Amino acid sequence: MKRAPDTRVRALPSASPNEVRPDGTHVLYWMVGFRRPRWNFALQHAAAYAARLGKPLVVLEALRVGYPWASDRLHQFVLDGMRANKAYFRETAATYVPYVEPEEGHGRGLLAALAESACVVVTDDYPTFFIPRMQEKAAASIDARFELVDSNGLLPLRATDRVFARAFDFRRFLQRNLLEHLGEFPIEDPLKGLSLPCPTDDLLSKHTGQWRPASDAVLRGDAINSLPIDHDVGRVDFQGGYVAGEATARSFLDTRIDRYATERSHPDANAASGLSPWLHFGHVSAHQVFHELTLNEGWDPEQVSSKRGGQREGWWGMSQSAEAFLDELITWREVGYNMSTHRNDYDQYESLPGWAQQTLAAHENDPRPHVYTLDQFAQSETHDPIWNAAQRELVTTGRMQNYLRMLWGKKILEWSPTPRDALATMIELNNKYAVDGRDPNSYSGIFWVLGRYDRAWGPERPIFGKIRYMSSDNTKRKLRMRDYLGRFDAQATLF
Repeated sequence: MKRAPDTRVRALPSASPNEVRPDGTHVLYWMVGFRRPRWNFALQHAAAYAARLGKPLVVLEALRVGYPWASDRLHQFVLDGMRANKAYFRETAATYVPYVEPEEGHGRGLLAALAESACVVVTDDYPTFFIPRMQEKAAASIDARFELVDSNGLLPLRATDRVFARAFDFRRFLQRNLLEHLGEFPIEDPLKGLSLPCPTDDLLSKHTGQWRPASDAVLRGDAINSLPIDHDVGRVDFQGGYVAGEATARSFLDTRIDRYATERSHPDANAASGLSPWLHFGHVSAHQVFHELTLNEGWDPEQVSSKRGGQREGWWGMSQSAEAFLDELITWREVGYNMSTHRNDYDQYESLPGWAQQTLAAHENDPRPHVYTLDQFAQSETHDPIWNAAQRELVTTGRMQNYLRMLWGKKILEWSPTPRDALATMIELNNKYAVDGRDPNSYSGIFWVLGRYDRAWGPERPIFGKIRYMSSDNTKRKLRMRDYLGRFDAQATLF
């Protein structure tokens, strides 16, 4: 069993990491960001430790209630994944411990208890939301060696030591450096055929006695109404978990990708991948999606162009739609991971490029033709039917069509008292309602509205200054969206 590549592993605290304890009772994998049993470097790394040491492998997947924007929508999606994981791990040599916190603070101490006699603790290196702070705090209170493993994307998070200001520059870096990492893929099924000892009943009862593992009923969501979370943001009509995520990927690659390059921006076309919710929660792996795409394309690395100039098309030597999709899956997705890995203020206004802050400040006091409150935005109470439809889609389905998400943000900028107010509104609405919110990629999209990864545009306009402008009228002329507007008209039910 191979460990994860060294480029994807780091220890906390980094100054004086503890050594692995060969006399411990088990290896502990704390699953927090990559909530899947397949194509997962972190699970593979933990399994390699267990195999080498001849110890049981315990997998802890916990769901707390006190995280920001906790709701029925987000909770159920995670519970779906935990239910799928429980079924998978039941057939393996690993011992799975699913824990769902019934009230805020109840789970405090569970990780420390499970780590008390562990040889080593392995967890997921995910750079956004509350996870990094939670892990740093946990590592400081645990005596065992504490390793973070990166299974986020095709490029390791720390393969570069700088932030890229433009997607073009990041794409050029990828074209010069990514191929060397394509030989380091996670094992598809790291627990398949693996023989490990089982933990003793005493070990599990001793460490989980006051934290009862979640029952099948809890994982179905039967008790969700009793939890102290936001019940006004309802569940979505698609299921979380690795099984559903992999099925979504296969459906896209089998039936829609041929139309991706030419039709993905049209709301009526349904040509987008729809993978972002499962990618966000780590239910599906970018490595797996890339692998299956290359099989569909009959691709070989020898087809890669020798040019390394940052061109958007033609570098991979694949079809137009495959290359367009990879630009989204790798370039645009992972440039957000680059930012959030190297800057703690990735979600702060001050992280915007200097030119963007300067032009927005110069136009901050420009008269606004319309100004709406957060509640008016949330309730789709603007004068613009296209914007209202996009917001209704977000509220009712947990998703938003990819092109309209850009327009959605631009109009919030135009109709907010200040750019800072616009940023706060976008973050609140996106993180509250979008299943794929609270993610490096979603922060990239929000901040792109305000100039991140973009350049100054002319002519200079009121409110926007040199920030790229978008209009609903032009959007309606460009896109096929009659059916979309019909689905999300004013009669749509809001929660």
